[in-house]
Amino acid sequence: MNVLVIGSGGREHAVVWKLAQSARVANLYCAPGNAGMAEEELYNGRGLAQCVPVAADDLPGLAALALEKKIDLTVVGPDNPLALGVVDLFQKKGLRIWGPSQQAAQFESSKVFSQRFMEKYGVPTARSGIFTEPLKAKDFAATLKDGCAVKADGLALGKGVIVCHSVTEAHLAVDEMLVNNKFGAASRQIVIQELLVGTEISLHALCDGATARLFPSSQDHKRLSEHDSGPNTGGMGAYAPTPFLSAEELAATGKAILDPWLKGCKAEGIEFCGLLYPGVMLTATGPKILEFNARFGDPEAQVYLPLLENDLIDVLEASVDRRLAKIELKWRSQTAVCVVMAAEGYPGSVVKGRPIRGLFEASRVPETKIFHAGTARANDTFVTNGGRVLGVTAWGGGLAQARERAYCVVEKIQFDGAQYRRDIGAKAFNKTIQS
Repeated sequence: MNVLVIGSGGREHAVVWKLAQSARVANLYCAPGNAGMAEEELYNGRGLAQCVPVAADDLPGLAALALEKKIDLTVVGPDNPLALGVVDLFQKKGLRIWGPSQQAAQFESSKVFSQRFMEKYGVPTARSGIFTEPLKAKDFAATLKDGCAVKADGLALGKGVIVCHSVTEAHLAVDEMLVNNKFGAASRQIVIQELLVGTEISLHALCDGATARLFPSSQDHKRLSEHDSGPNTGGMGAYAPTPFLSAEELAATGKAILDPWLKGCKAEGIEFCGLLYPGVMLTATGPKILEFNARFGDPEAQVYLPLLENDLIDVLEASVDRRLAKIELKWRSQTAVCVVMAAEGYPGSVVKGRPIRGLFEASRVPETKIFHAGTARANDTFVTNGGRVLGVTAWGGGLAQARERAYCVVEKIQFDGAQYRRDIGAKAFNKTIQS
C-alpha cells in the first residue's frame, strides 16, 4: 500500500521509521519530511521514503498529493493540520486518513473546550477558571495561594503554559497573554488551573470512537535544563515505561480517565479516531488531567514506537476502521530513553545551518536510533535546521542500560551550540534504586 505521513519532526520520523518496517508498505511519502526521513529504507529493499515539499498546514496541497500518489492511508503527525481540519477534508474527498476530526481535535486545540468537557463529564482535573478579562483572571489567580498554571486557550507550539509559584508571577503571566497578546489569537482566552502537586506522566491511548487501547506510561521532560529548570520547551527527552504505576494502577488510572471521557464523547456526538494523549499528574488524591493532546507526543513517540511489537499499519488501520476492540497492543519488555539534542538559542530564536558531525559513527551503536527533527542536507552534510535537532533513542533490558546507550550516542554527535539535558530518566532511575 501507499502511505503518506504528514509532518517534519522527530515524532514523524519515528512514525516513518516504524512504518518502513512493515511488509505491507510499498511506497512511503513524507510531507514535508526532513533529511533523516529521506534516509529510511523500506522493508525488503523497496527503496527509500520520499520527502515531498508540501507544508503540513497546506491542506489543499496535501489532499492533491494524496490523490496524485494514490495514497491508501495518510497518517497525521502534528497538531496544527488536525486543528485546521485535514481529516475532514480528506474524508470528503474519499481518502483514508488516521487522526481525529476538527471537532475531536478541540481536545488539544482549545484548552477552554477540554476544561469545560472534563468538568461536565467528571474527568478528574484541577480546579480552574476561564477568562478573557485580565482583572477577573488576576482575582481568581490570587485565590490559588499554592500557585497556578496560566494557559493559552489555543495552540502555541507546546509553549502556551506559564507555571506560576506566586501571585505576582501569575499576574505577569495574565498580562503577557491577555494584555500583551504573547501568543496572538491563541491567548484571547486563557485557562488558569490550580498548581497540582505530584508526579507528572504522559499517557497515550489509541482510539476508534468506541474503544481506547492504553499504552504504557511515559514521562516527558518539558524544561530546557537539568532539574526541571529553564524555560518550557516542546520536550527535551522522554522514557517509557515509568516505575510510578504498577500494571494494576495503570489500568485503574486509565479507567478513571478514559471511561468518563468516552461517555462524554458519546453524549456530545464526538467520534474520536486517533491518538489521545493526556498529560496526567499523579496527586495524593488520585490522577488528574493537566491537559489533553490529540496526537502522539513528541518526544514520547520516539520511545513508544521502538517498544511496540505490532505492525504499525495494522494498528492504525484498526483505529481507522473502527475495529480496535479486536486487536491487542503488544510491547517489548524493555525500557526506551530519548535524549533531545537542541540548537543554540532554543526554545527562542535558533541558529541554523551548522554542520552535524559524528552521525555515521553514532548510528552504528546497537539498540539505538537517531531520529531527525530540525535537520537538512547541505551537499553531503547534515546541518541544523530547527530548534530540536535530533532525538537520540536507545532501548535495553532496563532503565540504566537504555540511558547509558542513549548518552553514549549523544557523546558521539557534535554541532556548535548543541544543548541537551543530562538527567533524562533520572527520576525513574532514582525511584528504581530506592525501591
